[in-house]
Amino acid sequence: MFLEHDEKKESIHHCCSLLGYSKQSYYKHLKTQEKVALYDYIILNKVKLIREDLPVLGGRKLFYMVRKELSGNIPIGRDAFFNLLREYKLLVHRKRIVKPITTLSWHHYNKYPNLIRDLIPSSPNELWVTDITYVTSQEGIFYYLSLVTDAYSRKIIGWYISADLSMDGPLHALEEAFHDLPKGVYPIHHSDRGVQYCCNAYVKRLKDAGLQISMTEGGNPRENAIAERVNGILKDEWLNKLSLTFIEQARVVLAKVKYL
Repeated sequence: MFLEHDEKKESIHHCCSLLGYSKQSYYKHLKTQEKVALYDYIILNKVKLIREDLPVLGGRKLFYMVRKELSGNIPIGRDAFFNLLREYKLLVHRKRIVKPITTLSWHHYNKYPNLIRDLIPSSPNELWVTDITYVTSQEGIFYYLSLVTDAYSRKIIGWYISADLSMDGPLHALEEAFHDLPKGVYPIHHSDRGVQYCCNAYVKRLKDAGLQISMTEGGNPRENAIAERVNGILKDEWLNKLSLTFIEQARVVLAKVKYL
């Protein structure tokens, strides 16, 4: 028993000598490997906990969230973090899909000028931005999400999910936004030039409420940047890849996620 133990010790010493390392360096290397394995275990558990709520969160945002939660106690660089996710097959690979067109601007309805080109809102209910985006269920079915967002607070103040691109979705979202609007307050309403926002029923509702109407003047998404940002966060990190009860789940998510 003791002889075997001594032979093993001599074998480690002999191997270290052949490689030009001391026995102390060998044991130090073992401790370092154990520490790295422990760090990886902690990081991977944090990743899995975050992914329970945000199943398709991108790797870069995931990296910053994990680093913030660990408060710098476990040092890891971005490249090493991505390599760890790749090793354990935790990277999100987005499938390419045929994108539906949500903005139909070739119509005969009146279009309005852009009133907010140089405007920086300084208070809530000064500027509302609106948009329609699509979201996809696991079965590949498209649904259409109409949003009204307060540009100052970045709060979603009106939303509606529908199975088509009719004007009903934007109108429902607009009515929800009106619920908490104080009397005597008249925000600027900014949208793209889609037929849903230019149609008679929608424009009449805005004018009856005394809102100023502003629209993008070209196809540049920067003219409606806040709405585009909100759409991207909701689609990529919250609503995509949900199950059959998609609309019901989306309603639950949107009830939780108000500020973006």
